[in-house]
This record gives sequence, C-alpha cells and structure tokens, in this order.
Amino acid sequence: MQTKLTLQLDDKLIQQAKIYAKQHELSLSQVVADYFQHLSQETEQSVSAPITRSLIGILKSSDVDDNDYKKHLEDKYL
Repeated sequence: MQTKLTLQLDDKLIQQAKIYAKQHELSLSQVVADYFQHLSQETEQSVSAPITRSLIGILKSSDVDDNDYKKHLEDKYL
C-alpha cells in the first residue's frame, strides 16, 4: 500500500533532489523511498562500534569483516 507524504523542504534542496532524480532516471518519490530504505537497513546493521565500522574495508585484499573482529574479541576475552 502506498500513502501520500507531504514534506516541507528548502527550495534549493528540492531542486538538487530533482536534478539527482533526473540524472539517475528515477522519480523524486523513488529517491526518497530508496533513502528511507537505506536508513532502515543502516540502523539494522549498525551494531558494531564506530571504530570497527571505520576500519571495515581498509584491507582491500583481505576477507576480514565484522564477524572476524567479533571472533577475535571472543577468543581474546572469553
């Protein structure tokens, strides 16, 4: 089910959003929906400490991820 949403935003921001949507061949509604979806996914995945998240991807040639760090901490402290 889709519901209409009214937003009040700065004119300049609206124009920038319209340009972005046009460049990516999306509707403005789709851009907003995608952003809200991204926010909900980010919230669900934000269980790691900020320092850990900042280091993710720093070793491009390695398969190290969040779970490896958690395992390291478990091994070290438990």
